[in-house]
Amino acid sequence: MNKGTILVIGSNATELEAKGGGTITIGQFLNETAVPLMALVAAGYDFVLATPTGEKPHMDKDSDALIYFAQDDAARTKARDFFNNNPSMNDVRTIRSVIDAGLERFAGVFFPGGHAPIVDVMQDPDAGEVLRYFHGASKPTAAICHGPISVLAALDKAREFRAALIDGNEVKARELGKGWQYAGYRMTVFSRSEEEYAEDNVFHKKLIFNMPDALEAAGAEVINADNFTSFVVVDRELITAQNPMSDHELAAKFIEALEKTA
Repeated sequence: MNKGTILVIGSNATELEAKGGGTITIGQFLNETAVPLMALVAAGYDFVLATPTGEKPHMDKDSDALIYFAQDDAARTKARDFFNNNPSMNDVRTIRSVIDAGLERFAGVFFPGGHAPIVDVMQDPDAGEVLRYFHGASKPTAAICHGPISVLAALDKAREFRAALIDGNEVKARELGKGWQYAGYRMTVFSRSEEEYAEDNVFHKKLIFNMPDALEAAGAEVINADNFTSFVVVDRELITAQNPMSDHELAAKFIEALEKTA
């Protein structure tokens, strides 16, 4: 029996501007997308994937690695097959078309991770409309790793807010962040120290801003645990996970929230 349908908001970004020039190759993280969605499907839910352009998200090549699957190659292969071949992963809509068809039918919304949402989803007006609906309806809203940056799309001036972050104008960012629906919420996101590790060892470039600073500028209470250990924060309808290692825990707590609100 189908328990409900989950809306998944993915990203179309493949490059992120770096501080001081140049770009960083990015995408949607494999385990942060597939592991929660496979758990939802196993629990009796189906899902609709929507992105700003209506094209399928690009998998971050660095995420196709055993480290994110506890060195279990079978688990990695299963996730890769799901990402590449699951019918719902390939029947992608635009966020706008999903809104126009009605958001009421969705039991919850999920924002996968990877650095990609920093580029498009966090400043996408349609993603903002989705967030405002789910917030107003108190329906479970889940996000993992860099996915929580997406909730900034609910701001009235999300594009200007992002530009202020890039400019390092904290005063302007805080002014633009006033009135955010999630101000005062406890949440987690990829930490400053985890990002420093990625900058130094993976990208060899610096990001244009870090995620905790961005969320705090809009009024979030950001909490982080030890680097690369599973950590999930639940506050009201919002369920956020810190890093790739939080994929299974996020799925369990998201499903728990969906069951409670069914």
